[in-house]
Amino acid sequence: MLSWVPFAMVRIVLFLAAGILWGIYYPGIVDDKTLVFFEIVLCGLFFISFFVFRSSRILKSISGVLGLTAVFLFGYLRLHLSTQKGNEDHLLNEKNHIVAYEAIVRSAPESKARSWKIQVEVVQVKTDHWKQASGQVLVYISKKSVDKISWLYGDRLLIKGSPYELTPPANPEEFNFKRFLSFRNIYHQQFIQADQVRLVEHAQRRGFLYYSHQVRAWASEVIRTYIPGEQQQAIAMALVLGVTEGIDTDLQSAYAASGAMHVLAVSGLHVGIIYGIILLAFKPLGRYAWSRWLIAASSILLLWTFAFVTGLSPSVLRAVTMFSFIALARPLGWRTNIYNTLAASAFVLLLYNPYLIMSVGFQLSYLAVLGIVYLQRPIYNLLEFESRVGDWIWQITCVSIAAQIATFALGMLYFHQFPAYFLMSNLFVIPLSTLVLVGGILLLLVSSITSVATLLGIGLQSLIQLLNWLVFKTEALPFSLISEIYLTTFQCWLVMGILLLLIAMIQFRSLRGLYGSMVLTIILILTQFKHLQQDINQKQFVIYSISGYSAMEWIDAGISYFTSDSVLAKDEERIRFHIRPNRLKHGVRTVNTAVPFGKEAHTMEAYLWEGNKILFVSEKAQLPQNIKIDYLVVAKNSIPVNTDINRLGIKKLILDGSNSRTYINRWRQSSDSVLVHAVLEQGAFVLNQ
Repeated sequence: MLSWVPFAMVRIVLFLAAGILWGIYYPGIVDDKTLVFFEIVLCGLFFISFFVFRSSRILKSISGVLGLTAVFLFGYLRLHLSTQKGNEDHLLNEKNHIVAYEAIVRSAPESKARSWKIQVEVVQVKTDHWKQASGQVLVYISKKSVDKISWLYGDRLLIKGSPYELTPPANPEEFNFKRFLSFRNIYHQQFIQADQVRLVEHAQRRGFLYYSHQVRAWASEVIRTYIPGEQQQAIAMALVLGVTEGIDTDLQSAYAASGAMHVLAVSGLHVGIIYGIILLAFKPLGRYAWSRWLIAASSILLLWTFAFVTGLSPSVLRAVTMFSFIALARPLGWRTNIYNTLAASAFVLLLYNPYLIMSVGFQLSYLAVLGIVYLQRPIYNLLEFESRVGDWIWQITCVSIAAQIATFALGMLYFHQFPAYFLMSNLFVIPLSTLVLVGGILLLLVSSITSVATLLGIGLQSLIQLLNWLVFKTEALPFSLISEIYLTTFQCWLVMGILLLLIAMIQFRSLRGLYGSMVLTIILILTQFKHLQQDINQKQFVIYSISGYSAMEWIDAGISYFTSDSVLAKDEERIRFHIRPNRLKHGVRTVNTAVPFGKEAHTMEAYLWEGNKILFVSEKAQLPQNIKIDYLVVAKNSIPVNTDINRLGIKKLILDGSNSRTYINRWRQSSDSVLVHAVLEQGAFVLNQ
């Protein structure tokens, strides 16, 4: 078995991560002052046992336990210090109504379908008077009121109105956007018109981030100027700068289905390519002993220059930090233990931002690198090719296999899909994306020479067209994407455990790994059987909470009967976000828009489902007199608030998402609150049978 002794940094980062996760999932269990006291005591005992009694083997082991426990507690305390909502002046603790607030721009404007999105940091708020405040807010400015946003990082804005706290998911299994943003210390958002915001002053403290955003804006303009075609520009911006907002849905879907989605976000792959090119350029100096430090310093400088040009986005910072440690490890002689080097980079990143541990990119990046480091060489040694081309193809294939083995369980958990042709697509995606990345960097370097930049831009356009064409052709192949995969977090851990035990069985030639994987496989099968009985075989009626729209669905053994507004039915993005997660959990494979157990009656629709009578009213009409109704669903403010609904004997009056807030409040005031269910306030109405 592998000895645990050489992996000191791995142990430290694992305990740090465990402390951070404890703080995330079990906050406030122990008083912070008590934890600080124990941290000081543990550190003191550790130093005493380590330096005074280091000759004793038993006390050395005890000192190790004390040190790791101190690291664990430090992880929890570091998370607490990084959580802004505990500040006394935080927006969450403001009880008075906010009339306006002053804030500093903390992100580049991002184009959405109907609005511009920026992140701002609040510095003061106005209630009955101006006072200091803190907090991060996502501000959405309607595109109907402004064509373009010109604010830059660091600009100070005055915004009218009150930001409101993010709400938890309103629909079953919906993505928890509130929790996701809380990991970035964002708890509020606001939708405004252009006349509600004014520029107070441009950035006064023009620090590192300010100039980084300026450089990225310049680089974006260069790419838009010299590379023709909107799709080609969007792919170039994604590959070179990590800006993905210009990529349309069809193109994104094609890259996802072909297994090439990882190239659309500047991360470990791109930084690794640049690092490899740097090492290749300095290879002639490799025979000189003094060149090791020169190569390391040059590599780190050039990598951070690239990060600076891309706007220092979190994904780039993560990748550059990782490869900076790898570059530094070469002259220091750390290459014998790459795991400690990777752990050291993770340690620094988690110290900087402990919430990174909940980032999908952070998890996938480190798993992919670990998979490549641990599995690529053994897989590569399985076959030998005499030709250089065959060997090169096999190398790329081995890297793809190793990375996919390490990450596919998390990929299924987060993205619910698996690209069947990832091996084939990476054979052309990696070389072509490398050429586009290098060409894009060259374009930025020669942008001042118009003729050269124009020719290079046309060449990049052709390369990207070829890349896109191959991606679309791969997507068009039969069974290119295995989708609608449902996996719980516990099942994801089981799958990863099975893989680890099988790898251990092969490496150490021990049947214990096989027996352990069989046990975990049985547990996985049992959890899937439970899911089948509790969720897939369940009958469910749902009225979804989607502001401005009506949406009802009946699910029965993998078949959906869905009815909604005609506008919502065509809005694939809203359906994907609000409705698809529930379908995924219940194993829906077929969606029918014709409901066989429903019929129209004048301006109403009646449904008889599992002995329940459901009446849907979307236009002003007279309610039936002598019919008993179990559930009355009202849309578009269609029934007068003073209507006597008690005579119908209903169990619930359900106000769907197309009703106004004023209309909902009037119903609440005029009726028994237990009787009324407003989906915009209480979340989706769910009836299980």
